[in-house]
Amino acid sequence: MARYFKEQDIDEFRDCFYLNTHNNGMIVNIDELALIMRSLGMSPTIPEMRVYLKEKGGKLSFADFLDVMHTHSKKEKVPEEILEAFQGWDLNRTGQIHVRDLKHILCQWGEKLGTREVDHILREANTMGPYVKYQDLVGVLSAPVPDY
Repeated sequence: MARYFKEQDIDEFRDCFYLNTHNNGMIVNIDELALIMRSLGMSPTIPEMRVYLKEKGGKLSFADFLDVMHTHSKKEKVPEEILEAFQGWDLNRTGQIHVRDLKHILCQWGEKLGTREVDHILREANTMGPYVKYQDLVGVLSAPVPDY
């Protein structure tokens, strides 16, 4: 699996895996798998996790877990899903969303952000004027964090 992930990612996966497994370094139930995958930023469904465990005989070693992470990462297309959500707000198909609407979404829905956090995101995305090109915004938000 090293060919699919950076060494730094594998180290993070390993730390999370061994911190949260309590059965001789094996994942043996959905609760453990869910905790680990969600801690690593994935959003697997319960049926998906059942399949992952069943395919590996009900137990996941770290090598099996890397395989599951690779399989699941191909399924999760977060930037595309975010773009689709923005397109739902873009009734005129302009490729833009009003800053007021974006602030409302980010501050009032889901995992709510504070006004300062939203302002920081908008600065990071170099927004000018009352509208944001949401494709550019998604590109900025989903870009990998620099490894300085």
